[in-house]
Amino acid sequence: MKKIEAIIRKEKFEEIRKALHEADIDFLSWWDAKGHGTEKQPRIFRGVAYDVSNIERINLSFVVRDINMEKAVNAVIKSAYTGESGDGRIFVSSIEQSIRIRTGERGSESLK
Repeated sequence: MKKIEAIIRKEKFEEIRKALHEADIDFLSWWDAKGHGTEKQPRIFRGVAYDVSNIERINLSFVVRDINMEKAVNAVIKSAYTGESGDGRIFVSSIEQSIRIRTGERGSESLK
């Protein structure tokens, strides 16, 4: 099992959620995130300078079976991509155990 955490642009959330649903990933958690990026230069649009180091973000978190990991990561990459600095990051880590509280199922069976 893998835990996938993605820090994404807030305006891309609905598109990413739909892409994950199409990839059969329906259980996820998210919350607003704040942080500081590496972008140092302000963006200038129509003569107005914008600070792009503080783009509004959402942090997504979900656990998938190993066979669904690539499909889920690719769904996030494809739907989060803008080509601009600040598209976000994806982190994948291993999960040792998963237990469904209601039934006591363990391992990848608890994720179905």
